[in-house]
Amino acid sequence: MSKKVAIVTGASQGIGRSTAIRLASDFDSLVLVARNRANLDETARMAEQAGASTLAIDIDLALPEAAQEVVDRALAAFGPIDALLNIAGAVPQIDLFDMTDEQWDAGFALKLHGARRLTVAAWPSLKETSGSVVLMSGNSALFPKAPYAAVGTINAAIVALAKAFSDRGIADGVQVNSVLPGPVMTGRRRSYLEHWAPLHDMSVEEATARFPAEAGIARYGKPEEIAELMAFLVSPAAKWMTGSTLRMDGGEVKSV
Repeated sequence: MSKKVAIVTGASQGIGRSTAIRLASDFDSLVLVARNRANLDETARMAEQAGASTLAIDIDLALPEAAQEVVDRALAAFGPIDALLNIAGAVPQIDLFDMTDEQWDAGFALKLHGARRLTVAAWPSLKETSGSVVLMSGNSALFPKAPYAAVGTINAAIVALAKAFSDRGIADGVQVNSVLPGPVMTGRRRSYLEHWAPLHDMSVEEATARFPAEAGIARYGKPEEIAELMAFLVSPAAKWMTGSTLRMDGGEVKSV
């Protein structure tokens, strides 16, 4: 049996790191992609301890040439690609009327265009392996709000992009799905709460405790919980699932 190879972007922290570590028990080789080299090396170390060989690539996927470089290096190191998990893409949470064109474009460049280019670049190899793709969106795709305009707009575009790729994938034998996490406690969310709390005259502890109740959930999600869903989507058990948009949000979305 041929060895299995997965590319995980955004692998330096949060959901991306947790996904990489989780996949290390299912895949022989992992290509880990992010911009922060030190954090990426730590993820690689943890994934190798869990059993996988790794190739860490510190690169900015917002750059047009980055996607093909990642795929070329992955193929050279490990051979054909079986799974691509597009998780990279921090988007600034800035009010609709305060965002500059540069901030707006930066969010699209990394999360949307980076995922699009990487999926296109990996597609020939994914066709060869009848592989799987997952694109990370978020609940804000379903209810864009003015204070988080770019996040909601880009996440909605990610869902549409995944649907388009899945349509092509039916003919090409490539499975494509998207995932919409709810509020997950990551380092990035903690940093946001540290910034948000003093602006609203409360402590970080108060802000952290307040949000789940306001969102109508019992608690924050854990990166490891989203990682389990990602691992399922690229497993043989989910092979007939394609074109799906899966929420994992603790019940935040109340609509049917």
